[in-house]
Amino acid sequence: MHHAALIPWLDPATIIGSAGPWALLVVCFIVFAETGLLVGFLLPGDTLLVISGLLSHPIAGSEHGVFGLNVWIVALLIGLSAFVGGEVGYLIGHKGGPAVFERKESGLFSKKNVERTNAFFERFGGITVILARFVPIVRTFAPVAAGVGHMPWRRYTLYNLIGAILWGFGLTMFGYAIGFIPPIAHFVESYIDLILLAAVGGTALITLWHYLSERHKAKKEAAAGEGETDAAEAEELALDPEVFDRAPDLDGDGKH
Repeated sequence: MHHAALIPWLDPATIIGSAGPWALLVVCFIVFAETGLLVGFLLPGDTLLVISGLLSHPIAGSEHGVFGLNVWIVALLIGLSAFVGGEVGYLIGHKGGPAVFERKESGLFSKKNVERTNAFFERFGGITVILARFVPIVRTFAPVAAGVGHMPWRRYTLYNLIGAILWGFGLTMFGYAIGFIPPIAHFVESYIDLILLAAVGGTALITLWHYLSERHKAKKEAAAGEGETDAAEAEELALDPEVFDRAPDLDGDGKH
């Protein structure tokens, strides 16, 4: 195995021996934050899930990979985190109402992100809750938009469960399956610490770039007098409940 001497804390043996399940808890929190908190869109969940599955393969010194747990447990915990995050996001929207959308744009919140999410609901109806899992930004705002629009909770929870299984559990297992390709499996086993470094460094850079980009846009809109969402505008961002009952417009012709 190739070790990165400057970052010994990324050595799988160190992670497993000292952190134990904490590494998995960090992953689960990130997955939860993507749909449970309105700042979650800054986090690259898709890549993280695939990498988590890859790193769950047995490596030198560990029967179950970096997390020290069977991949089924890892995938189930990640899927559960995705489900709980979706439920919390819905609760925030349901309890907070349109006022959730009433704020100054800060780079962490954008009216355009809400409008983009609303456009998904307009096109795909309630099934957006499932599809949104695979679309960055939309998966962060979809639970809140569904809550604000008072989408029936039972239906939302069913869609949220399906989406969490397909995305959280599914992508993690997809990453694990990739490891059965001999060249990839050998690469993961040999360069595990470098993969971790790339994952951590890449996540940090993407997050920083996204945050600075959103901040820049927010400042420009604020300078142009468009940086605030008042009560009336927030009310307009709330979806009509009938939107959730529409059949998907799969061909995009405007007909459901």
